[in-house]
Amino acid sequence: MTVPTHRESPDRRSLHERIAADLRDEIMSGDLEAGANLPSTAQLKERFDASNATIQKALHILKDEQLVVGRAGSAVTVREHRQRTLRPAAYMAPADPGKPYRWLTEAERHGNQAHSTLLDVVETRPPADVASSLGLDDTETAVLRQQILSIDGEPVELVKSYYPLPIARSTAIMANRKIKGGTPTLLSQLGFPPRLSVDRVSARVPTQEQYQALSLPSDLPVLRTLRVVYSDHDRPVEATVMVKAGHLYELQYEFTPA
Repeated sequence: MTVPTHRESPDRRSLHERIAADLRDEIMSGDLEAGANLPSTAQLKERFDASNATIQKALHILKDEQLVVGRAGSAVTVREHRQRTLRPAAYMAPADPGKPYRWLTEAERHGNQAHSTLLDVVETRPPADVASSLGLDDTETAVLRQQILSIDGEPVELVKSYYPLPIARSTAIMANRKIKGGTPTLLSQLGFPPRLSVDRVSARVPTQEQYQALSLPSDLPVLRTLRVVYSDHDRPVEATVMVKAGHLYELQYEFTPA
């Protein structure tokens, strides 16, 4: 019997897309630091064995993605403060008395202007994975609170949070206005303090809604996080779908030995 050998799949992308992909990876990994100049066009032509036009097409992609800035004929620089590391554990606890939602305070602690825009509050049937996470059957609905989170005036995350009706009914969760301190604070006040948060993270091609809401430059993957928050007795009290541009963000999870 012949044992099949591994064969590398050909990269069917155009050369300028492949060049942009390599440079994007170096930017996101820190090999090309924020504020640093990219190699010159001549250096990139030699490195990738490409024409001037091909190099310019690759740089145009990175400019559209807001990873670099610069004009043709001048140095192209890695844009400052684009890639951000998110620490989900920092947002789980209720806000301190009189303080806004922790996502806002965490962003501002790192020198950014953060803002949340509430888009809609409606009773609806959640997506299947959300319904399953909340323990809802095929006929049950939940309260959806949808918002856009922005940093320095740019949309960075589309957030859809779902709450079981027995918890949300006759509370501020159902009101079409912001909740002071965020829902973690309100849920604690209602007797459902967050005890455990479980994240499921996947990379996906953006939907039409996500593409438009986040002003994405292309169909680069987005990071989709389904976060389920449990209260006492392992009761799920909130399930949130968070979508952000995959080329601008990374998630950092911190663990301690059990």
